[in-house]
Amino acid sequence: MCRLFGLSAAPRRVHARFWLLEAPDSLAAQSRREPDGTGLGVFDAAGSPEVWKQPLAAYADKKFACEAKECASTTFLAHIRYASTGGLDPANTHPFLQHGRLFAHNGVLGDLPRLEDRLGEYRDLVQGDTDSERFFALVTQEIDAHHGDVSAGITAAARWAAANLPVFAINLVLTTADELWALRYPDTHDLYVLQRGAGGPHGDRHLEHASAAGRIRARSSGLARHRSVVVASERMDEDPGWQNLRPGELLHVGADLTATRRIVLEQPPRHALTLDDLGAHAAASQQAQ
Repeated sequence: MCRLFGLSAAPRRVHARFWLLEAPDSLAAQSRREPDGTGLGVFDAAGSPEVWKQPLAAYADKKFACEAKECASTTFLAHIRYASTGGLDPANTHPFLQHGRLFAHNGVLGDLPRLEDRLGEYRDLVQGDTDSERFFALVTQEIDAHHGDVSAGITAAARWAAANLPVFAINLVLTTADELWALRYPDTHDLYVLQRGAGGPHGDRHLEHASAAGRIRARSSGLARHRSVVVASERMDEDPGWQNLRPGELLHVGADLTATRRIVLEQPPRHALTLDDLGAHAAASQQAQ
């Protein structure tokens, strides 16, 4: 299963360090399937996006993923890819960039020719082979159709996909320089949110989050003093404030860290896929690693 991690400290820029692939610390960890790519997206002081991403096809690529990434941003987006569609290529590695926004996804969508027909000229935004990037192009299309309203664009794109495409899951995180959105749909995979007070539950701790699967680790000393909102595929520490988004629930974190949540998809997909419907490779990508 792909790993998603999003963080907003808006309106403050904070320094953070990310490890996108920690070394295995046990035989059990070594037995897990190796990821197919890692990526990290941030925004510079001028609000321009910066992305580091790499498919994991060789030792040098794994070294890239294990080395700490030092960065400063208001929002952060990290992704560990287990490929369902598309080969090992930078163009297929998350996060994707379109119209100044960053996007990462965990799930599977079918009938990509129908999705491409829906995109029209927005098909030109797609550089790789994945369903994820094509769905992002649909989100971008709908944002433009809704006059820049990102929440409305995500909602419209997800509703169209739920009604017209075979859907296994659409779990996503989208970031701009000072806002963050996350959608969990349907109930296939978890997607957790934590509204973290300054210093966490003890009031004096820096942020130190680590995936139980040993894949993503994030650290920020600045968040000992400032609030933040975190979104992740799994609970990443013992903070009791972690909450799983409800199926069909869209989270929006504003430029002042105000978080709003609402159900935007009330019904399951018209054509819901199961693991048995997926090919072996795609099915393996959607199981816990």
